[in-house]
Amino acid sequence: MKTAEPIKARRFLPFLKRFSISVVIIFLITILQIYWAMGILADQTSSSCMSCSFLDDTVLMSFLMGIFLSAVFILFNSVQKFFIKFVVEFLLLINVWIFWNYSIFVDRESSWSTYDFKAEMYTTLSQSFFPVVILGCICILLLHFKEIKGKFTSFRK
Repeated sequence: MKTAEPIKARRFLPFLKRFSISVVIIFLITILQIYWAMGILADQTSSSCMSCSFLDDTVLMSFLMGIFLSAVFILFNSVQKFFIKFVVEFLLLINVWIFWNYSIFVDRESSWSTYDFKAEMYTTLSQSFFPVVILGCICILLLHFKEIKGKFTSFRK
């Protein structure tokens, strides 16, 4: 039975390393994305928490996002088609980011004014489009760097 323990540890440590790296990548890029897309609202007061700063909200959202999406992306490791995995993860990532951007906009701008849903969505999407697309591609590429590198090296041979 003593030989089973090292085998489990050898399987668990790479998983833990990959999960941790994934959480850090998603966390950092989410902070960048939120500041790029919604940074103009950083000085606005939150309607849900008057004493909460924009940085506090951003760090909390990014941390939750990192853990949640890393856990979900682990489920996609069994998908063999890289393109399908890339597209599904990218779409999930950008949808969650747009949801967070919308939440920030409603909390810091829209709730203090007379925006309707259509105007809220238009403003959120127009402010979020470039940050979400550019940083979403970078995030997915960083998450799958080893796989991409392996495909290109095997393609070159």
